[in-house]
Amino acid sequence: MLRLFDLLFSLFGLIVGFPVLLLIFIVGLFDTGSPVFIQERVGRNKKPFVLVKFRTMKVDTASVASHLASSASITKMGHFLRKTKLDELPQLWNVLKGEMSLVGPRPGLFNQEELTKERDERGVYSVRPGITGLAQINEIDMSTPKLLAETDRKMIDTLNISSYFKYILLTVTGKGSGDRVN
Repeated sequence: MLRLFDLLFSLFGLIVGFPVLLLIFIVGLFDTGSPVFIQERVGRNKKPFVLVKFRTMKVDTASVASHLASSASITKMGHFLRKTKLDELPQLWNVLKGEMSLVGPRPGLFNQEELTKERDERGVYSVRPGITGLAQINEIDMSTPKLLAETDRKMIDTLNISSYFKYILLTVTGKGSGDRVN
């Protein structure tokens, strides 16, 4: 049932949000020259997939977890996109393709070995990664791998239609701040 909601909401979001997506893309051309950020991430069953986001950091920023990147790497527009979470909108495409869910554990990088190990031990990779979830609304990010994996597992074990909508609503209304940046 949740997959059906994922499909409907991601398709609706991409269609209705197209003017916003286009505007952010155009402004992003002036901000970084390369408004779309793509990166290989760890997906369901640890299969790699290509995550799509709006770029919030300078083009030459190292491909590391956000908490390891310098805050000086974030562009002016990037600060706005991160604060409003608009940088996440292109991930609706990942949801539509079945690589992600609206609600699930945030997909990590393959070089985040400690996080991968903690999630592996708790069976977190048995579900699709998500745009938001329990960890995100509680401001738990990838800088605390064990706590993040434990929180992801708790969310997976308790996820139902009510909590699915709750996490989405809390995210849209501004709860949580996303991954920290040094």
